[in-house]
Amino acid sequence: MVLSQEEPDSARGTGEAQPLGPAPTGAAPPPGPGTSDSQEAAVEKVEVELAGPADAQPREPPEPPEGGWGWLVMLAAMWCNGSVFGIQNACGVLFVSMLKTFGSKDDDKMVFKTAWVGSLSMGMIFFCCPIVSVFTDIFGCRKTAVVGAAVGFVGLMSSSFVSSIEPLYLTYGIIFACGCSFAYQPSLVILGHYFKKRLGLVNGIVTAGSSVFTVLLPLLLRVLIDSVGLFNTLRVLCIFMFVLFLAGFTYRPLGSSTKDKESGGSRSSLFSRRKFSPPKKIFNFAIFKVTAYAVWAVGIPLALFGYFVPYVHLMKHVNERFQDKKNKEIVLTCIGITSGVGRLLFGRIADYVPGVKKVYLQVLSFFFIGLMSMMIPLCSVFGALIAVCLIMGLFDGCFISIMAPIAFELVGAQDVSQAIGFLLGFMSIPMTVGPPIAGLLRDKLGSYDMAFYLAGVPPLIGGAVLCFIPWIHSKKQREVNKTTGKEKMEKMLENQNSLLSSSSGIFKKESDSII
Repeated sequence: MVLSQEEPDSARGTGEAQPLGPAPTGAAPPPGPGTSDSQEAAVEKVEVELAGPADAQPREPPEPPEGGWGWLVMLAAMWCNGSVFGIQNACGVLFVSMLKTFGSKDDDKMVFKTAWVGSLSMGMIFFCCPIVSVFTDIFGCRKTAVVGAAVGFVGLMSSSFVSSIEPLYLTYGIIFACGCSFAYQPSLVILGHYFKKRLGLVNGIVTAGSSVFTVLLPLLLRVLIDSVGLFNTLRVLCIFMFVLFLAGFTYRPLGSSTKDKESGGSRSSLFSRRKFSPPKKIFNFAIFKVTAYAVWAVGIPLALFGYFVPYVHLMKHVNERFQDKKNKEIVLTCIGITSGVGRLLFGRIADYVPGVKKVYLQVLSFFFIGLMSMMIPLCSVFGALIAVCLIMGLFDGCFISIMAPIAFELVGAQDVSQAIGFLLGFMSIPMTVGPPIAGLLRDKLGSYDMAFYLAGVPPLIGGAVLCFIPWIHSKKQREVNKTTGKEKMEKMLENQNSLLSSSSGIFKKESDSII
């Protein structure tokens, strides 16, 4: 541990370094304030002895074990991704059940009101991500995940006892969603502690968990709602959160060298005055000085105003358009299946796309997501709607899988965590607002046609904005290279002048000695 830098000047004596060894025999103790100085030094000496030598370099974090306990951590993170986003993506089934349970013929704005439950929940998950990252840094992955799962359990259980739609805004839309966010963020961080060489494979498996749950949960929820009703279905979903609570305990820290990110409980931090000090850069707003990242952070949220609309309203639209069809939940299942395929496929393709040009893959994904949203109302045959959902899910997986690689290319490895955190926070706004607007259009116009047409517009606009990123980034790189080259040239000339001056001095000295 390094000694505290906020130490007052009086504790440093007269400004000259004092020896740490024992005082010479017979030396009198310094009078007056010197006594308090020696007490202060004694306290600091205890801290140094507990922490080790003051000039010791911080140890490198241990090499990830690439397996062992890490496989259990991977399964826990997979369950986290599956249970959190599986429930969110299957909210269309819950949405229909909420309309039947709480709706009345006299309320012509019920679709608008009910849509706020699912959209607020999804929005809060992303909105809390920048805040959760700070808690994870301070308290560690395990504590943050366990507390988050417990809060999510409480929110979901309390949602099963409401008697109207409004309390669900708090219990399901805020409490449950905040708990999910606190449980979700640590699952992304902990994987890097256990894997390095296999991190890409492990991330693919973990993110595929949400696709698997998105495929299975709509079918399970339909059966549960038909047999036991909405409220008991929510109580059954609490089992998922309880398992998530237990899974959080597997996020075991990997030794004292990772105490800043995980345990924070070593002896040095226990006695250090800076124990509760937050990281130096809690929110690193400097990354917005990177113009390409700033454009990316604007373009992605702009494209997402219509992104979550199909997840919330598609089941209601299918029930209205295809009333005689059975197993209508298959449309959400199709999105979940191809989303998982898209994550693995486009994640691999992105490895072969150089640098910031990976953004073009996101442009492509937004183009197809917007186009498929507009085609939903045009599908008069159920098979055509399934085909549209398959394509939409494929490019949904493309959009999600390459977010981290693009962030790495734009801001570098050091700032990539906060870059993603800020972006997720910005994404919460359009994902929260979009579905209620679509529900309001449905209430006013009597159908979802216009809502789905308009939902396809923001992805097209956002994709057009993203097209400028490679050009902006390459222009900035040329400026940096030009500046760097100029600085190298100036440094070279400076070294040459210094060398010439030194040679002249030596020559003059030799001449003087000869004379």
